[in-house]
Amino acid sequence: METTIQHTFLSPRYWPTWLGLGCLWLAVKLPWRLQMWLGKALGLLMFHALPLRRAISRVNLELAFPNHSAAEREQLNRAHFISLGRGLFELGLSWWGNLERLNQHTTIEGMEHLQAALQQGGVVLLSAHFTSLELGGRLLAQYFPLHVVYRPHRNPLIELRTTRLRAQRYGKAIPRDNIRDMIRSLQQGFAVWYAQDQNFGRKNSVFVPFFGVPAATNTATSRLAALGKAQVVPFFTVRTETGYLLRFLPALEAFPSDSVLADTTLINQLIEQQVREFPAQYLWTHRRYKDTPDGGNRYER
Repeated sequence: METTIQHTFLSPRYWPTWLGLGCLWLAVKLPWRLQMWLGKALGLLMFHALPLRRAISRVNLELAFPNHSAAEREQLNRAHFISLGRGLFELGLSWWGNLERLNQHTTIEGMEHLQAALQQGGVVLLSAHFTSLELGGRLLAQYFPLHVVYRPHRNPLIELRTTRLRAQRYGKAIPRDNIRDMIRSLQQGFAVWYAQDQNFGRKNSVFVPFFGVPAATNTATSRLAALGKAQVVPFFTVRTETGYLLRFLPALEAFPSDSVLADTTLINQLIEQQVREFPAQYLWTHRRYKDTPDGGNRYER
């Protein structure tokens, strides 16, 4: 079976993927600052070559930053695509990067919050979709047996490669729909790395403000914390001028509460605070505001 799978991935339809993976593997060998320069160039190319994603990001920024001028938002949009380009190089670093070199560029802030929470049991390590997200997991996994929640990739070859790499890097990789495995990991006392800040539709979601705009937001964090008897520790990875910042916030107090709406609102507020500090690095190309309370679609104009 394994031989058949490998033979399938040698077909011409996968040659562009192999080429991309090979280029990324080679790029990881370059000095970090050169990678970031190339990432900037790639991001600017993407800004001009991907009009649909550029338009999605533009709508998101109009909703999130209504007091900015159109010129300011367009500048932020360009900066976001630069961050996306750099994020692609960081994806390569998360797979093949040298940890000793990466650690020289990394600052850790507040890890004592995670250490204290783990002493009491399982922890939901609550993240958000910043463009350096994947690299943050690689950097953190050297300290803790991290169980990661992920969304399977549509490209079978990339899915196979990332599954194998995650198996090597992390304690366990859990598909995002496998709630039972997440709860089991929490009950066993592990940290489960999870990001709920994407639009998964109306199912298991409530509308709560995100930058003052009602956004369909998944409520799974409250359920995971309750069923797994776990604390929730916010964790964010962002890029700095010299490298990366891994930031842990104190465990959420009295969480979950008796109100899923209040819990989900609190989480969005925490994420929003981090995004305001590093606005270009948040994943604005995602249709975060797709669903509306009245059933409309903000991206149809």
